[in-house]
Amino acid sequence: MVRLLIAAGLALLLSLVGTRALIQILTARSVGQPIREEGPEGHKSKAGTPTMGGIAIVGAAALAYVVSNVLLEVTDRQGVFTRTGMFTMLAIVGAGLVGFVDDYLKVKRERNLGLNKRAKSIGLLIVAAGFPLAVVQFTAQHTTLSFIRYDVPGIELGTVGWAVLAGLTILATTNAVNLTDGLDGLAAGASSFAFSAFVVIGFWSFRHPEVYDTPHALDLAVVGICMLGGCIGFLWWNAAPAQIFMGDTGSLAIGAGLACLALTENVLLLLPIIGGVFVLETVSVIVQVVAFRVFGGRRVFRMAPIHHHFELKGWPETRVIIRFWILTGLSVAFALGIFYAAFIETGAAD
Repeated sequence: MVRLLIAAGLALLLSLVGTRALIQILTARSVGQPIREEGPEGHKSKAGTPTMGGIAIVGAAALAYVVSNVLLEVTDRQGVFTRTGMFTMLAIVGAGLVGFVDDYLKVKRERNLGLNKRAKSIGLLIVAAGFPLAVVQFTAQHTTLSFIRYDVPGIELGTVGWAVLAGLTILATTNAVNLTDGLDGLAAGASSFAFSAFVVIGFWSFRHPEVYDTPHALDLAVVGICMLGGCIGFLWWNAAPAQIFMGDTGSLAIGAGLACLALTENVLLLLPIIGGVFVLETVSVIVQVVAFRVFGGRRVFRMAPIHHHFELKGWPETRVIIRFWILTGLSVAFALGIFYAAFIETGAAD
């Protein structure tokens, strides 16, 4: 518990200060976000807002993760770097680096076009393939299909099957968060709720190893709370009207973090519930594309992802954001309710 509190405080402080410093540096160098021409008309006024704010989120989380462990070791308390925790943090940093290159190219070219699809896909594939291979090779990770713990439903996938599923999960989640990052504070706020769920699950698994058998559960909870602190600190400056955008640097790192925590905490099938809003955003894009191609240019939504649909219906941006935050909070509460109800059924609470 001590390490969780230290990590949370450090990540929040570093993100708050780091994001502010980043705003000043990027503004002084006129590093601003290009806006899509086909986007909502109201977004054009946001052109030039500093971007790549995800640097602060990832940097704060990674530093807090390392420093919190070192501080505990210096004070002779329990602070242990684990392979699972380090691999998860490395995946977050790796996905963030892919996003950073994409953001940098957008700014340099002064167009909303960064890495081409092939280069971006290759970068994410390296992370999506590297993480599961490292985890199954160097940790005691369960390779079962998991819902609320490793043995429910407990279908054994084998090393290859689990690695493939893990890679696809990372790719899907990074893209889902990336699609959600379209309004001031939307992705940062929704991600804060989602990471809080993985902090609870990780810590609860650590306290009840006889039920969950999650290797390095406490260290995973620390990773989650570092990302939570990073997102909240960033949200202070990213809330509407945003003074900085997270860019792909932040959204891809956040997506990788959520996917990797769901995989290593053995709650993979719970991830779509925890990240319900991210699923909604992704499905809206898929539906829009299918409808457009199959039905000769017809649209289901005025614009996809779905948050733009509500904007074009006349909802103020802040109303869309807050309602999507509420939906995320409800999704997280529902997921944690399922998780705890399953724990009660084991009889371990008696």
